[in-house]
Amino acid sequence: MTEHRPSAVELALRELREALAARGITLPSLGLDAVTAPDVCTYTLVELGRCNVETARRLAAALREGLR
Repeated sequence: MTEHRPSAVELALRELREALAARGITLPSLGLDAVTAPDVCTYTLVELGRCNVETARRLAAALREGLR
């Protein structure tokens, strides 16, 4: 059996998911954009998806705090 090595896209998603989780933020729709998936395009976009107002405010606060 061969070992699965995460792609750059998978690593980026993991890093983003972990960084958001460290701030108590979950984006339920976080994933790969199906139109630009690695097997379809030479570049892949990350789909941040939709979130409720509370999550949007927590994300904005975390971003603002990161600027300090």
